[in-house]
Amino acid sequence: MIKPLIQGLALTLKHFLSPSKVVTMQYPDEKWTPYPRFRGLHELQRDENGNEKCVACGLCSTVCPSECINIEGAEDQNGKRYAETYEIDMFRCIFCGYCEEVCPEEAIFLRQDYELATGNAKDNIYNKEKLLVPIKKKVKKEVKKKPRNKSK
Repeated sequence: MIKPLIQGLALTLKHFLSPSKVVTMQYPDEKWTPYPRFRGLHELQRDENGNEKCVACGLCSTVCPSECINIEGAEDQNGKRYAETYEIDMFRCIFCGYCEEVCPEEAIFLRQDYELATGNAKDNIYNKEKLLVPIKKKVKKEVKKKPRNKSK
């Protein structure tokens, strides 16, 4: 009974006195770098014209094991389907990535953002406006002319 106690204390003392391997991060100052296959916050993609890619087929909500995705589809004037309502309940989501794998339009993507904590419970239900990628504004870049090399 005393031998395992002494062995445990010796192991603790060994790690305490040899600070060669740091196991704790100073969190706000140091950020964890996620692995390449890490699945974090969801993101709805847009096409090259800025339109949302989701056609509200419902495959992501069907395949979701935690049933956290709610989709309601609609059609625009041209008859093209889109998701009128797209909500993900982050309380229920297990970040399995099945929604990303099953999407035929590649409309949903799981980013590597892992800081999802909020102070309000209502903020953990992500609607379409929160999930859609912002439209990138086309800004003309000024091209600076390189000085020519004057050779004789």
